[in-house]
Amino acid sequence: MVTLTDIAAEAGLTRGAVLYYYEDFDALLVEAHAAGVERFCDQRDTLLATIEVPREKLCAAIDSGLPSGPDDALMSLLYQFDVLTGNSALHDELVQKMYLRQLATYTKVIAAGRESGAFEPRLPDGELAMTLVALEDAYGLHIVGGNALITVEKAAAAMRNVATELGCPVSH
Repeated sequence: MVTLTDIAAEAGLTRGAVLYYYEDFDALLVEAHAAGVERFCDQRDTLLATIEVPREKLCAAIDSGLPSGPDDALMSLLYQFDVLTGNSALHDELVQKMYLRQLATYTKVIAAGRESGAFEPRLPDGELAMTLVALEDAYGLHIVGGNALITVEKAAAAMRNVATELGCPVSH
């Protein structure tokens, strides 16, 4: 399992500097995930609530779920926790809660589009939502990992194309 010393070393800080802000590793983990939920769940849901057209709503969901770029510190930290925390029950719980929120967001958008007739999904809503969350996570990892072949724009375009091919065309 990762320690505060590991986190401090990765951040170029001393363990004492990290302890100044966080009581222990779990406190840092909870804080990072809270920031992730706020950005990728709460803020996204607030944005989507302002959009009426299902095709535009799905486009906004995709665009707001990807990292801002290779230097996105929050996304980089969250992905590093995925690797470094090993078998942490707390980390598993936090990741699952965030995943369920992301899944619910996409499922709601797809279901509303289906009900309005804007979408004719070729998969059940939950499976299509799961696919979009998986793509979001996979592309996000490549983006923050510095893969120059996958930019935010290319990832968003690819996700929009997959959604369209699976019966949920987006408007950009």
